Amino acid sequence: MTPADPADAGFDPAALDAERRRLLSLAFRMLGTVADAEDAVQETYARWYRMPPADRAAVENVAAWLTTTASRICLDQLGSARARRERYVGEWLPEPLPASAFGDPAATADPLDRVTLDDSVSTALLIVLERMTPAERVAFVLHDVFAMPFDEIGEVVGRSPAAARQLASSARRRVREGRTVAPGAPRHREVVQTFLAAAAGGDLGALVRVLDPEVRLVSDGGGFASAALRPVLGADHVARFLLGIVAKRPDMVLEPHVTADGIVLAAGVDGVVDTVMGFEVEGDRVSGVWIMRNPEKLRLWNR
Repeated sequence: MTPADPADAGFDPAALDAERRRLLSLAFRMLGTVADAEDAVQETYARWYRMPPADRAAVENVAAWLTTTASRICLDQLGSARARRERYVGEWLPEPLPASAFGDPAATADPLDRVTLDDSVSTALLIVLERMTPAERVAFVLHDVFAMPFDEIGEVVGRSPAAARQLASSARRRVREGRTVAPGAPRHREVVQTFLAAAAGGDLGALVRVLDPEVRLVSDGGGFASAALRPVLGADHVARFLLGIVAKRPDMVLEPHVTADGIVLAAGVDGVVDTVMGFEVEGDRVSGVWIMRNPEKLRLWNR
């Protein structure tokens, strides 16, 4: 039996496809890249279709079965992620998502389809999630984002409901401690526009003034594109690094986009995006800059 023929399970094919989109949004929050999320969802469906037809027919809630299975697969992947990160070339960042990543968010009122405008896929939060234990991250995503009850979460992570509740509580505490208070969208947009004007004009002084004195810039090239191998720290160093990029790429076109990170800048030449730059803003200054240059994490920007 193949995934092209789901009818024997007594589950509507259109509903099965809708579950795939939901599972992708769940797996992305747990794993941080679309490729890893796609692999997890593919394995979830492979396990579904490997079951004998009678076993599939006995599943009372297919959506719940798929969610539990995908979550367990993600939990296993997270267990080996730390070793993969240690082999990664340079700094690792979660994948920035365009607003159309999992379908057109304006085409439906379903909040699950508005995945890329949801703060739970923002770079700032995904970076905090990277610091959690695998069980904490899974519990947090399942409960705080997908509202799964703790008894079901306990089955996923192999803990009691009380222990699952404690995992989510610990994860929530990490989020509170690890994130800054973000300004509203209008203020974020204003600060980024000021940043962009200073960078485009090559004005070092103006750029330093819009950067927090302790600003941190992280770039991810994955060994496939040029990027700083270590974080760049401090307003003067970050400003000079960014102006150096502008000077080296005079033909680069910058285009603003609205995502879960607020305004981000997609950059490239001849219509091909090779860089996406996001910003963390505190008050009236940029406190963090994330630059994605790894082409494997920019596929959705060039669809």
